[in-house]
Amino acid sequence: SASALAVEVSGNVAVGSDYFFRGYDQSLGVALSGGFDLDLGNGLYAGTWGSSVDDYTSTGGLEIDHYIGYGGSFSDSVSFDIGYMLYTYPNDTQFNFEEVYGSVSFSDVTLGFATSTDWYGADKSYDYFYADYGMDLNDSYSLGFHYGTTFADSDWDDYSISLSTEAAGLGFDLSWISTSEAGEDYYADNEFVLTISKSM
Repeated sequence: SASALAVEVSGNVAVGSDYFFRGYDQSLGVALSGGFDLDLGNGLYAGTWGSSVDDYTSTGGLEIDHYIGYGGSFSDSVSFDIGYMLYTYPNDTQFNFEEVYGSVSFSDVTLGFATSTDWYGADKSYDYFYADYGMDLNDSYSLGFHYGTTFADSDWDDYSISLSTEAAGLGFDLSWISTSEAGEDYYADNEFVLTISKSM
């Protein structure tokens, strides 16, 4: 008899006081977001995520991303992830672009990259490298540190510190976000962002 492929489906919704993408402001204010993830088994996964954005980012104010990837582990403390992401703006498709990404995690430290050859719909190369570190403060709170650097037409660094907890079935994340371009339009400049999320 044929065996069916077991697919696990999960979802998430969130509201944030702002939406920064690698240190660059996408929403200029409150953003609503949500997505679905498919666990295809054997390390394979796929998903879709969408968010409201400001009209300067995409006429019509909508971003929808699609991704597929593969993750696994080399040992109990070392894991990896690699995948493909398609960023789309349904009401302004000239800005659609593709990205390949990957990362390796060593216990609580993750090193990763993303690269694109059609950055925001243009014939431009884009490379992003980052490092993340997460730690539990106690049973209720965790702290995350992030540093990333962008190589494109304009080069910049972004960094953040995030405090996360859960209560009443909701996730709460308070982040401080800034960039090396603080003071320039749209770049994070010592911003505080609160995000409330629900996993399903």
